[in-house]
Amino acid sequence: MELFVVLLLGLVIVAGTATVRAVLKDGHGHTPVVRSTEFWSTGNLPSEPFSSSLAWYLPGSRVQ
Repeated sequence: MELFVVLLLGLVIVAGTATVRAVLKDGHGHTPVVRSTEFWSTGNLPSEPFSSSLAWYLPGSRVQ
């Protein structure tokens, strides 16, 4: 049982060390600033919510 605890503790230490090394190597989680030069638009989005097209299916809805 003691061997299992020692192995588990060693695994936790190795995993923690690997996590810290990966974060430090990645630049502390910093990402470059995204610069947008295009105007905002909706693209091909529908003009009404998707849920309104399912109103006939929803229980208690009064859509005919």
